[in-house]
Amino acid sequence: MSTAEQPRRGGASPRARLGLGAAIVVVLLALTITVAIGILRGASAPIETVTTDDAVETDAAPAASVFVHVSGAVATPGLYVLGEGARVVDAIAAAGGFAPGADEAAVNLARPLSDGEQLHVPAAGEVSQPQDAAAPGDGRVNLNTADAAQLDTLPRIGPAMAARIIEWREANGRFTSVEDLLAVPGIGDKMLETLRDLVTA
Repeated sequence: MSTAEQPRRGGASPRARLGLGAAIVVVLLALTITVAIGILRGASAPIETVTTDDAVETDAAPAASVFVHVSGAVATPGLYVLGEGARVVDAIAAAGGFAPGADEAAVNLARPLSDGEQLHVPAAGEVSQPQDAAAPGDGRVNLNTADAAQLDTLPRIGPAMAARIIEWREANGRFTSVEDLLAVPGIGDKMLETLRDLVTA
């Protein structure tokens, strides 16, 4: 046997082994890329939620909602969850409508509701008690429940400014903080500092 035939007898040449190793690496790399693409596609796919009526829908962020406690002269007083942007008329409808004897004219049906609000529907002839406007124990005036006369007792708040505060409350919902007074026309930083320790929201 010639000397040229001896490398064949020892097995594959180094070049052949190197080519086979490279082919294996390429195959493994392709498999890794395929698996990674599958994982990414699965992560971006919408999650399905099965509802109680067996309908299938995509999982989305829950709609914003407000919790409102409806009390007084309504058919079914209680706590109701309404959609964001709901108004007084929606809360009363959820509570079954006005009860017989309700003072419907005392309620602003168009006013927006805020989360955590208590909506009281008075009965005809019902008079709100003055202490409802004060925070428990500290004598501060509650911006969300005070009437014009109670607001008028505050320094630098006359009948016209008291009316503006009530108008803002009816148009925009409850005051969430004392700083919300800055949104009322005619109230600036200096007046807010005067009122800060005398009112609550």
